[in-house]
Amino acid sequence: MEKSGGKVVFQGNSALTLDAKGRMTIPARYRDALMESAHGALTITRNFDGGLLIYPRFVWEEKRETIMQLPMSARHVQRMLLGNAQDVDIDGSGRVLIAPELRTATAMIKDVVLVGMGRHFDLWDAQMFAQMQAADMAKGLPESLDDFSL
Repeated sequence: MEKSGGKVVFQGNSALTLDAKGRMTIPARYRDALMESAHGALTITRNFDGGLLIYPRFVWEEKRETIMQLPMSARHVQRMLLGNAQDVDIDGSGRVLIAPELRTATAMIKDVVLVGMGRHFDLWDAQMFAQMQAADMAKGLPESLDDFSL
């Protein structure tokens, strides 16, 4: 986690474990920033790739407004993102509850990977994340990034 232009930016990934109640400990490197910038308030929803999105609540509220303005042709996007959104708070032990509905929909049982994606996180079942990373490596860079330099 670092600050860019005064905004918190999340990057890197962390291998984590869900406890028997479906709670996940937020890594310390992110937790302090989330407590400071979002007062520990997060929103979790599904993504279209089989994982979850975790937003600091104030970032989600901006996204939610955009999602609500989508045209009728994108109703399925609204159903997926808004219909699965769950507000959670980081508890006194630094954990958040991943709702049973979200765990079931994404096959998250125990081992997960939290991935910093800039202004939000992705959360993946660890096995699915490994498979996705292998597939991504096999694809290489898309043509649209031909001019992209590392």
